Amino acid sequence: MSSDQSGALAGAAASSPSLNAVANDAADNFVQVVDVVKKFGETVAVKGVNLSVKKGELFALLGSSGCGKSTLLRMMAGLESVTSGKILIDGEDLAQLPPYRRPVNMMFQSYALFPHMTVEGNVAFGLKQEGVPKAELKDRVQAVLDLVQMGRFAKRKPNQLSGGQQQRVALARSLVKRPKLLLLDEPMSALDKQIRQRTQIELVNILDKVGVTCMMVTHDQEEAMTMASRLAVMSEGEIIQLGTPHEVYEYPNSRFSAEFIGSTNLFDGHTVEDEPDHVFIETPDLPCRLYVSHGITGPLGMPVTISVRPERIALTRKPPEGAYNWGKGVVTNIAYMGGYSLYHVKLDAGKTVIANVTSLALTEIDPPTWGDEVYVRWSASAGVVLTS
Repeated sequence: MSSDQSGALAGAAASSPSLNAVANDAADNFVQVVDVVKKFGETVAVKGVNLSVKKGELFALLGSSGCGKSTLLRMMAGLESVTSGKILIDGEDLAQLPPYRRPVNMMFQSYALFPHMTVEGNVAFGLKQEGVPKAELKDRVQAVLDLVQMGRFAKRKPNQLSGGQQQRVALARSLVKRPKLLLLDEPMSALDKQIRQRTQIELVNILDKVGVTCMMVTHDQEEAMTMASRLAVMSEGEIIQLGTPHEVYEYPNSRFSAEFIGSTNLFDGHTVEDEPDHVFIETPDLPCRLYVSHGITGPLGMPVTISVRPERIALTRKPPEGAYNWGKGVVTNIAYMGGYSLYHVKLDAGKTVIANVTSLALTEIDPPTWGDEVYVRWSASAGVVLTS
């Protein structure tokens, strides 16, 4: 094809909405999981999961042990077979490919480095198995070691490296083969907290530079919220909620999501008024009605739960102004966390509410202590109505 022809096609694509739509759809559905089921005998580990991952995205599967997230990752890698359904990458059905031919690489939580090989040898191993020419192999290994800032450690053995350095070597070994999809299985679990927090940002920056599409499995909420552009919350083999970290945290769609992502205060009750812009709920936990500034769909009197995050709750010594969203109680515990304190307040009705009060806010009031009588309150926009 001549350069003129190529330019004409490029121009047509730029000016044609239909061609652009096809390109955008391919990018948005770079990885597709379609009705995937995995059974181990009579046990169903993954139950008809559907999701799509965008090209270049870092997507997290989040859930507790045994929820099916690692099984789903292993099916993508080819380490487990799919009972039914399809997994496609860039339109190609992975079921037709053995693990070693899939455009996928997996970084295990144990790192699985060869102890007898140097850093350089570990990274080069996969390329040698593929018969990559020596000159190209050397250039690719050096380039990826420089990317993860491990070039000066090329001649060291794994036992001469820290946990964070071993992780970088494992990442380099995964990236050097230029996979279309990189799978990370609990990538930070072997690191202590301080190193883990620093490494999370470093890893995101490295993956962003490479532009590789990445799926990560973790049970650590903070890790998923920090690293992923989107995440799926899994429970008992199913996806409970899918969205950006902000969407999932601020607008949980169920009790499970609300309690699993971060911490929350839950108030059970029933609706007594439901309008397009607000809803009133009566609850035995408070001396007043709950008022939420959005409507819901359902009959009056239906049972609901209101989720209010601890950082949305204000603590005062004086009775709040207004007729809704407050309670009175006694401070039963205070957890000092440095930048903030968690106050546990036992309400008159017996329910304990947790309020996250910043250190700055505490300097502006007479800080309550154990046994003090206090009031808790929150705005109409702070609560989220949960119907499941």
